[in-house]
Amino acid sequence: MTYQIIAQAKNASQARALAVALRAYGFHPLEQNEGGLPGVPNLFGPEGVPVQVPEEEAADATDLAAELLREMAGTDP
Repeated sequence: MTYQIIAQAKNASQARALAVALRAYGFHPLEQNEGGLPGVPNLFGPEGVPVQVPEEEAADATDLAAELLREMAGTDP
């Protein structure tokens, strides 16, 4: 199964919350592995933590993920 990045969360906590929300809507996000280095706030780079779903779910999941990230940030479109 091929996965596609649909969003970049600002940190691992936000990525986990987004994955839980996507699962609640019936999507199948790739599990984030625990780990990393203590004291390193963003091991994934300046773009954030990637959130991925299977390619066949990417179109619908991208729109939902964008809306969920806006709600998490407390901003309106």
